[in-house]
Amino acid sequence: MMRSRYCAYTMGLEAYLLATWHASTRPSLDLSAENDTRWLGLEIRRHESTGSDSAIVEFIARYKIGGRAHRLHEVSRFVLEEGRWYYMDGDFPEKKDRV
Repeated sequence: MMRSRYCAYTMGLEAYLLATWHASTRPSLDLSAENDTRWLGLEIRRHESTGSDSAIVEFIARYKIGGRAHRLHEVSRFVLEEGRWYYMDGDFPEKKDRV
């Protein structure tokens, strides 16, 4: 799920991102403002089950905006409902923005 959501971000697929975002935490989303973002890669640091219907994924996504490198380090929570995984939310263990 994390890899497919990353790919959706790189391709600007808002409909997929919203469909895989849990209804209780789903925001309004507008990726058109991020059209100058150049995604560089995704590193999955760890993933683990936190229950029969929940899991976490820790990842780092690297990207550039205006030639400046950034990274998004997140520990994401996912839930399983009716056979489908949904993104709930995430925590940011590091506040470092520059690579």
